[in-house]
Amino acid sequence: MNEPQTASHDSTAARVALWRALHVHSDAPPHVLEDEVGLKLLAPEPGWQQRGDMDPQFTRPFRASIVARARFIEDLVIEQAGRGLSQYVILGAGLDSFAQRRPDVAAGMTIFEVDQPGPQAWKRQRLEELGFGVPQWLRFVPVDFEARESWQDALVAAGFDASRPAIVVSTGVSMYLSKEANAATLRQVASLATGSMLAMTFLLPLEMADPDVRPGLEMAEKGARASGTPFISFFTPPEILALARESGFRDAQHISADMLTGRYFSGRADGLRPPRNAEELLVATV
Repeated sequence: MNEPQTASHDSTAARVALWRALHVHSDAPPHVLEDEVGLKLLAPEPGWQQRGDMDPQFTRPFRASIVARARFIEDLVIEQAGRGLSQYVILGAGLDSFAQRRPDVAAGMTIFEVDQPGPQAWKRQRLEELGFGVPQWLRFVPVDFEARESWQDALVAAGFDASRPAIVVSTGVSMYLSKEANAATLRQVASLATGSMLAMTFLLPLEMADPDVRPGLEMAEKGARASGTPFISFFTPPEILALARESGFRDAQHISADMLTGRYFSGRADGLRPPRNAEELLVATV
């Protein structure tokens, strides 16, 4: 990687960003999501596509899942912005690139990217170096989750208006948190102003996954455990819906891989689609 000496990006966030770029480089059009911003930020060495964790065939269903969830959330945010919602909170923002790719929508909102201080400082530095900049409507909110800092308090300090509704998004995070921590996050979002919305991904029990992707998921689980960030929480759709309602949401929906396939992958000649019963989505409304 051609990175500055102070680089401290999160490896999982980097992999996800490169998978989004790999979709553009390796899959036939039409592309579900055109996102090479993370690739520019990371500036990997030539030949990055040949890395073991980038193998175009092996990663195929996983990158389909990544671009499907990103596109769904992007469409949801744009829809809510069209209805007048103007606060967008991204928990564990990583290398999210909505602000850079869709300034036409983002500039009419206030976007709060919540993440660990080190990776966030690296991202800010790279955005400045590449000329993207950090506009006034994009607020970086550093929160040390390991020190149990309150993301809600940090949001308010960054200018979040608790009296107005917001859309809160969390992708690729819930499996690393205990079920108690996930429930606490749901309760916190459910305490926001009426009309607020949560969109979050959750991982189904590995034994429920399609057989062709189960080995890859098991490998990811072993790798996460070995790196000290094990997968802790798995939910079935009825469990996550019940948890959302118990946490105070008035409405909760499960967005399945089949629903995403029908919306974004229908008619493809290459059969690309997100795997069933792997990582899926909860959408809940306050």
